[in-house]
Amino acid sequence: MGKQQRFRRVAEEIKKEVSDILRSELKDPRIVKMTSVTDVETSRDISYAKIFVSIYGDKDEQETILKVLNKAAGFIRSEIGKRIRIRHTPEIEFLLDRSMEYGAHIESVLKELEPDRGAEKLE
Repeated sequence: MGKQQRFRRVAEEIKKEVSDILRSELKDPRIVKMTSVTDVETSRDISYAKIFVSIYGDKDEQETILKVLNKAAGFIRSEIGKRIRIRHTPEIEFLLDRSMEYGAHIESVLKELEPDRGAEKLE
């Protein structure tokens, strides 16, 4: 259980630092306004980290910002290395988190079904 806690702690620290780096270090204004880090998953040996980001915008904007983030991965990794005290800084990859998009879809489907439920109760 101790190792699992360590992985989670490291992942949370990476999440916090990447959020700060995106907000304060990267110069692209699209990233600051439209991007948030939602989760970080690390490999067992913490040599790789998948950073999940939620990007507000249409699919083209999401793909563009995701490409920008992955191009900046080397810089972001070096900043993580300066800020977090771990033996090896993990290789990082940015992935799109679609959970908010999925949640909005589910909510819209439920709202569409709601008037039908009211009609059923009256019968």
